[in-house]
Amino acid sequence: MFMGEHTLHLLCLGLNHHTASVGLREQLVFTPHRLEASLARLGCGQEYTTNQIRELVILSTCNRVELYAATTTPFFEALESFLSETQNIPVSEFSQFLYRLQDEDAVRHLLGVAAGLDSVVLGEPQILGQVTDAYAAARRHGTVGKMLSRFFQTAIHAGKRARTETAIGHNPASIASVAVNLISVSVPKLTDAKIMVLGAGEMAELAVEALRKRGSHQIVVVNRTLQRAQELAQRWDGQAAALETLLELLPDTDIVITSTGAPHTIIQPSMVQKAMEQRSNRQMVFMDIAVPRDVDTEVGAIPGVCLFDMDTLSERLENSLARREAEVPQVKEILAEEQADFMDFLATLDVVPIIVEMRDRANAIRQAELEKTIRRIPDLPLHAQQHIDALTKAIVNKILHSPTARLREEANGPNAVDYADIARGLFGLD
Repeated sequence: MFMGEHTLHLLCLGLNHHTASVGLREQLVFTPHRLEASLARLGCGQEYTTNQIRELVILSTCNRVELYAATTTPFFEALESFLSETQNIPVSEFSQFLYRLQDEDAVRHLLGVAAGLDSVVLGEPQILGQVTDAYAAARRHGTVGKMLSRFFQTAIHAGKRARTETAIGHNPASIASVAVNLISVSVPKLTDAKIMVLGAGEMAELAVEALRKRGSHQIVVVNRTLQRAQELAQRWDGQAAALETLLELLPDTDIVITSTGAPHTIIQPSMVQKAMEQRSNRQMVFMDIAVPRDVDTEVGAIPGVCLFDMDTLSERLENSLARREAEVPQVKEILAEEQADFMDFLATLDVVPIIVEMRDRANAIRQAELEKTIRRIPDLPLHAQQHIDALTKAIVNKILHSPTARLREEANGPNAVDYADIARGLFGLD
């Protein structure tokens, strides 16, 4: 344990995509409303705050639920009870899937999370924003103090450094992002292209999101169930159409991205051949990211048609991930630097209160003696009183300078706790 007995313990209790199923993560995830209510519960000083949990940040995403806490004891029972009661799930149903990290291990973990090293997709950028939002929510409800504030500021800074000083997030590293990146090579002016997204599931949404980030605005979502197409299109300011209109829409479409769950091919060569005859030799790009395939492989043989499928994408994705993997050592060097700085900060938490107490005690004695002296010399001019006040302050500062400096120097050493205890004893501090 790197912290002295007079300070708080830093704990992380959590589960993620490595340790728990999607079903369990769904049960434990904090909705925005529940997260706010749970933090408000601690912010109001209820039993957890007054007992063991002094500071708390809740990081909840689709892939992880993590509680970061500053506690008075190095035990996780209070955090487990908090998670159980706020989510209304018995501890026995999730206890075996939890990881319990303390002090330096907790620091190392959060810094890795913020840098994207613990994500499903290595280096993905969304997690840094989620860490930032988690900290902001805790600040709103007053559940963070000196320790967790500095901790999360360090993690956020580390995540930003990882993304600006390395290429960990430079190469597309999801099927949807690789797909859109590959399309942009074939169709440089995505902003002018008319795009059809066939399907309305998660992959389709990721594709639409990636397209919108590239500036595409002429997007129509086509789906067997029109309502689902409308819901997806509305979220991204696109248009929606029923599957029955597919043949009608094809001739005027430049890019088709398919990601349905159909058990058979939907787009046949004859359909595309007929559409191409109406396009005046304008190229059409098909991006088939469905498994099984939505587009017949013979479509790729039609003049003017460019067809990509999962085999092409998988190869590109592996290359992108390999390039990201190559950045990991450099990212870890950055995290090690940030961790060392934070550990130095934690080490000073033991001595700072002692230094404050020493100075408060000395100043109280100085002030009492100064007032006693001035009462004995009632005619002492004001300017003389001020000179004496300044003189006594200077004496106190000079006397305390050496012990204060020594305490700060030893704060990062192996004998920090011993020095703190000796100082308390010598100066008669509680």
